[in-house]
Amino acid sequence: MSVTAQPSDGLSQDDLYAAAENALPGAGLGGYSLPEDVRFVIAEARGARLISADGREYVDYVGGAGANIVGANHPQVVAAVQAQATKGLHFFGTLNSTAIRLAERLIELIPCAEKLVFTTTGSEATAYAMRMARAFTGRERILKFEGAYHGNHDYASFSQFPAGPANYPLASADSGGVPMPLQSTMLVAPYNDLEVVESVVREHSSELAAIIVEPVQRVIFPDDGFLAGLRRIADQNHVLLIFDEVVTGFRLALGGAQEYFGVRPDLASYGKIVGGGGPLGAVAGREDIVELTNPRNKGNSDYAYINGTFHGNPVAAAAALATLDVLSEPGFHRRLNARAKRFYGDMQSVLQRHAIPAMVTGHASFWQFLFAGQAPRSQLDVLASDLERSKALDLELLRCGVYVLPNVRRFVSAVHTDEDLRFTLAALDAACEQLNRSINNG
Repeated sequence: MSVTAQPSDGLSQDDLYAAAENALPGAGLGGYSLPEDVRFVIAEARGARLISADGREYVDYVGGAGANIVGANHPQVVAAVQAQATKGLHFFGTLNSTAIRLAERLIELIPCAEKLVFTTTGSEATAYAMRMARAFTGRERILKFEGAYHGNHDYASFSQFPAGPANYPLASADSGGVPMPLQSTMLVAPYNDLEVVESVVREHSSELAAIIVEPVQRVIFPDDGFLAGLRRIADQNHVLLIFDEVVTGFRLALGGAQEYFGVRPDLASYGKIVGGGGPLGAVAGREDIVELTNPRNKGNSDYAYINGTFHGNPVAAAAALATLDVLSEPGFHRRLNARAKRFYGDMQSVLQRHAIPAMVTGHASFWQFLFAGQAPRSQLDVLASDLERSKALDLELLRCGVYVLPNVRRFVSAVHTDEDLRFTLAALDAACEQLNRSINNG
């Protein structure tokens, strides 16, 4: 990718990395730190392109971890944020009109939503959804799926990054600092395996509050009937069904996975797109469950405490409303998904031309490279693929100016232009050539 003019902040990328090394663990933000030969500092964004601090451009498929479905700086979203900023950046303790308008809009769009509560992040949303389920049922245990990511809190930090199959339904902690007594509250099952799920739920129904599931787990799509099967099992055993729609919400369809797959959960958690690029999340669902968070119920044994300084932040709410306006344009998701499907076919053709035994896996606007013979049905299928080779291919793409995180799902956005996609195909062609050269020389 061509080098553009240097940003005007006066600091070189090397200076910024030196500062980051001194201030931030691993010179990263959160759980990702790229190798030194491909890492870069983002200075600004233009459509689907990122500009690094040393002036290089990258076509962006990380998309703010999926939040930026309309890009990092869509004009309608920027205008809405600017307008709200002049009226106030933040309030607390009393309603604001922008958050109320957003709540009404979300309830109109989300199939399961009778009421909702705001959060700041998707991680908060999944934690609160679990709390509501426990408060409603009076039971403590939650069933999740092996390899599913439900955020950064302690209850989510089990069996997210397995190295091999679990001893179902026992969960294992993925992080230091997670209290071991919490392990007994989390159960785990393999994704897309209704037989195991039914067995676990039946055995533990008297102590199980809910099943929580990502309707699309990374790039693993549900088998036909899997989500409907979870709904049936939950109903038969009197446990709740929670959809973690932090990623799928408003991306698969305007009504999210619930609309796309035609299955309605009891609760659904949201983040990413729901904030329009701003820090905002939500839990939506049945009124009788969500009402347990009503502050007028403080003191009741089933009261579920929900509170946060930035819940319903007006700037994030304004960004969300503007984003929903764009997503509501007729044919938005149909065009996005059809464009993505053509792009995947073009990338697969490049891989085949170079005899690279990898596949472009995913559907709709989700995608990833896997060195595997078929699309994965569970996290174990992903682990069985050649992750070292897919990482090597992703790193070559980075060197060629395409921003992906190695072995992490990525997204097509509404602002990827024909030029962006053509550039990506050319970069993939070069990456495949270099990968084959490395193998032959190795």
